[in-house]
Amino acid sequence: MNERLASILRRFEEVSLLIQDSELTKDQKRYRDTMREYSQLGDVVAARDEVEGLEKRLDEARALAQEEKDPDMRELAREEARELEALLQGAQDKLKLLLVPKDPLDEKNIIMEIRAGTGGDEAALFAADLYRLYSRFAETRGWKFEIMNSNETELGGIKEIVFSISGSNVYENLRYESGVHRVQRVPTTETSGRIHTSAVTVAVLPEADETEVDIKQEDLRIDVMRAGGPGGQSVNTTDSAVRITHLPSGVTVHCQDEKSQIKNKAKAMRILRSRIYEMEEAKANAQRAEARKTQVGSGDRSERIRTYNFPDNRVTDHRIGLTLYKLDRIMEGEAGEIFDALKLSAQEELLRKSSSDSSQ
Repeated sequence: MNERLASILRRFEEVSLLIQDSELTKDQKRYRDTMREYSQLGDVVAARDEVEGLEKRLDEARALAQEEKDPDMRELAREEARELEALLQGAQDKLKLLLVPKDPLDEKNIIMEIRAGTGGDEAALFAADLYRLYSRFAETRGWKFEIMNSNETELGGIKEIVFSISGSNVYENLRYESGVHRVQRVPTTETSGRIHTSAVTVAVLPEADETEVDIKQEDLRIDVMRAGGPGGQSVNTTDSAVRITHLPSGVTVHCQDEKSQIKNKAKAMRILRSRIYEMEEAKANAQRAEARKTQVGSGDRSERIRTYNFPDNRVTDHRIGLTLYKLDRIMEGEAGEIFDALKLSAQEELLRKSSSDSSQ
């Protein structure tokens, strides 16, 4: 940890000189990247300064508690020392978390896929509820939201929806939503009041840039067709829907939300690129694969991660044992407490692993 801190401090000095160079602003991308790095490194420097300041104050309080002749003053110094010890521990923990290497994917935008699983119409209705949860949460963060493909039911549910979210650290905040979401509630069509259990599957993909995934045109099969609506009826008189199959991997993407075939093809390529990117990352990056096997889950779409119990107004995340009795508010988009708890659990696990590795 000390070596990493020293390295960060050296880099901060280098970047501090870089941002003073007038030539930097001539390359806007390089300027934005440099300023972002400066801000991130600055957070570490500020945390280091806070730790050193508290250490100095604590030493002074302890010295006063030992040297002061007046009993009342000695007791006041001891009390101040106890308060400073607690503050110092918190500041040290914050610094340690900042020193844990960040996943480069954390800053990426995402493509999220929600699909109704077991439970028929009730699962489709809950898929629509989850979509609303994520879209409202995105609104509170000022993130941009774009539907890429959707398949709705006649009752207002969603069989499948694919959408992108772009903004600051979107993947970092929502990456742990991949998996099976289970819902327990009484359907509106249930006359006996019996609770039904349904399931919805969520996948979160870091959105890949064109330069990050090499997809050869000859590896693609592109089919066009008319878009379909609920019940299978045609909703378009032109062949605007697009299905792209990546032959080497077998990954297939279908898009029909736009009336333009060109726009649907562009959206389908974004989804395809991100799915292949995630597959390649999972294979190539053993370190990331290990990190995803921590107590917050592997990100496997078949893993049951959370239960939403409507009769009890309760939501439970099974990976970290978190239970909250405010499901009504969470479903309206107030889900930050869950997402933050998952991030913190993952960071603490990485910190433990990093400390264990450095002590060996």
